[in-house]
Amino acid sequence: MREPVDVRRQRILAAVQERGLARVRDLAAELQVSGVTIRRDIEELAQEGKLRRGHGVVSSPLSAQEAQHEAREGGIRDGDTVAVVVPERHSYLNEALHRARAVFDAAGVRVALHIAPPGPGAERPQVERALADGACGVLLAPRWRSPDSEEADYGWLATLEVPAALMERRPPRGSALHALDSVCSDHWYGAQLAVEHLVRLGHRRLVFATRDDSPTARTLRSALSEIAEAHPLVEKWAWTLSSSRAGTDREPADVADLTTVLREVGATGAVLHGDVEALMLVQQLAENGVRVPENCSVVAYDDVVAGLGTPPLTAVSPPKGVVGQLAAQLLLRRIEDAGEADAQPVQRVELLPRLIVRGSTRSTP
Repeated sequence: MREPVDVRRQRILAAVQERGLARVRDLAAELQVSGVTIRRDIEELAQEGKLRRGHGVVSSPLSAQEAQHEAREGGIRDGDTVAVVVPERHSYLNEALHRARAVFDAAGVRVALHIAPPGPGAERPQVERALADGACGVLLAPRWRSPDSEEADYGWLATLEVPAALMERRPPRGSALHALDSVCSDHWYGAQLAVEHLVRLGHRRLVFATRDDSPTARTLRSALSEIAEAHPLVEKWAWTLSSSRAGTDREPADVADLTTVLREVGATGAVLHGDVEALMLVQQLAENGVRVPENCSVVAYDDVVAGLGTPPLTAVSPPKGVVGQLAAQLLLRRIEDAGEADAQPVQRVELLPRLIVRGSTRSTP
């Protein structure tokens, strides 16, 4: 005999309240109902405010309401948890994460690190899981490989129930996330540092190679193109991919042979993003008879491992650690101010990179 709907839904509520968080497929198996049936029950219970839905999980709204009330009354307490969500293969963000963690540790706040896999919308399930686990704030560095994937996240990020801050991401003016605390590097300025350094050394024909997997890559491509096009001393320039890490959301693009591009342009200088790609491209140039810096000066962008190359690479170094530190401080302040009428204004902080000159650049003969 089939179990009455109201009895089944009471069993769902009891299971979720007992565990705090339950997977939908586990509930379906325990109640011996289909996925369609369990999702219909959860939908109805969520509309009545008895459950909170996540990506494949459900949780009790009681714990979230109590946590928010306590946060409004007492600010940050020892043992509170902040979720940090970063993309897979995030070596560029390691320094930022370490400095952010130091800030949270000093405040007595625990860090729950969530790694978002490749693919569009991968951050949302991680954030939902973190909120279901009771996180009182979220520090995010979404992958955002393309403008479309970025815009697709604006709606749900703008309606988060807890304070959030962005790290190394800067939504455009007028977007739904414009009024969200954020800290990032001024990559336009970093691009200018690289071009001006090469021009001062006498290089007039340049090649730019950037990745295609992040907002930083898109900003760098646009900035380098704009700066070179407007520079009175740059005679000719070209852009190509340093590597394609498109992942699962689109097909990898073709990466042109850098040696061929250099020779077509007659270039004696190159800006390569990021460090690992720059080191590999320098090796390829050597195999093709192009020596660095004798035949071509190279500036890397990121400065994570650029100094370990042979030769050590001149590099633009964004203030990665300070980005993480300030982003964590902004998030903690926002958590403290939650629900306060005199909360501090939103901040959009932009930090300038610096140029570190090593052995991969020299004056033209």
